[in-house]
Amino acid sequence: MAVKTVSILGSTGSIGRSTVDLLQLHRDQYSVNVLTAQSNVALLAEQAVALNAKLAVIGDENLYEDLKNRLSGTGIECASGRMAIIDGARRPADWIMAAIVGMAGLEPILAAIKQGKCVAIANKEPLVAAGPLVIAAARAAGATLLPVDSEHNAIFQVFENDNRAGIERIVLTASGGPFRQWSLAQMEAATPQQAVTHPNWSMGAKISVDSASMMNKALEVIEARYLFDLPPEQIDVLVHPQSVIHSMVEYADGSFLAQLGAPDMRTPIANALGWPNRIATSGLRLDLTALKRLDFEPLDGERFPSVGLAYQCLGAGQAACLTFNAANEIAVQAFLDGKIGFLDIVRTVSVILDRIQKVDLSGLADILSLDQSVRRSTADYIQSNSYQHVTSKVRV
Repeated sequence: MAVKTVSILGSTGSIGRSTVDLLQLHRDQYSVNVLTAQSNVALLAEQAVALNAKLAVIGDENLYEDLKNRLSGTGIECASGRMAIIDGARRPADWIMAAIVGMAGLEPILAAIKQGKCVAIANKEPLVAAGPLVIAAARAAGATLLPVDSEHNAIFQVFENDNRAGIERIVLTASGGPFRQWSLAQMEAATPQQAVTHPNWSMGAKISVDSASMMNKALEVIEARYLFDLPPEQIDVLVHPQSVIHSMVEYADGSFLAQLGAPDMRTPIANALGWPNRIATSGLRLDLTALKRLDFEPLDGERFPSVGLAYQCLGAGQAACLTFNAANEIAVQAFLDGKIGFLDIVRTVSVILDRIQKVDLSGLADILSLDQSVRRSTADYIQSNSYQHVTSKVRV
């Protein structure tokens, strides 16, 4: 097997660390070109040395000298800053993991796509906010987009692209998060610490809060619309507390094809890293004999209105989807900082959505401009309103 050249954009985050684990397991199959991180300079340097990377980029320019000193004598090239990350994404690689959190990952993803190779997408926000732009760029370059989110990767594995006419719908499964059985009154008083304690997955604070509010599933609905080129009416959400069936496709003959696995992100990452082949993973394995039951529940739209808002945004257009994502990012951070209550997250997003006007998003500059405008408007709204339910700042 020929050695693949790989890069990881966001190597020190949860997805990046899992990808590094897999690369260390398959050292003879992969050569690492670029690793990037925003501020975790110690771990970035450690990873770069362990994987013998060609280039290490730290986003925070104030940490450049620290990175340079840590890699002194290794022969590993160093760089810093946002543009250096984008330039790193442009460096030739057979496979690129795009795992930079939030909209900060959009420009690096577009730079990676232009190479016309395989780009594994682990952060959903760029597709949610700029789906048409990302998909068009991939088609123009002939790049292959490989979904890494466990739900989208599951669909990718069982989606018969040559038999699209026979597909009835795709079903995204949701664990229900830590508040699946909580009342609205209980969620009103939920603390950040409670919201980031996921029953099945180990994730970062932001995505854990999104899971608790079902905003994560709402964003996945929008992402699925672009990844699989299906209309919203063919995308459903079903609550599955065990997180064993990661998603499924229903076909016209009544068949459901589903992907099962343990709740470990190394499984979908390994699928994307090895594609079109399969590679071994050091992750958890599913023990079918230990399964006592597999439960499924309809989504409670009253307690979790975020998914309904996602469908409304798809009907309203790209500006609404972008606004949905940007307002949520600001509101989640405000909740983690103890400035607003848990249910205020979706309330805030809903208010900001009601304020948007029709905008022509003809290119990257328009998208970035609107994104920043929405973020400012959301922050101003939160600051100018008196919230009754506030909580202590999260400690994770």
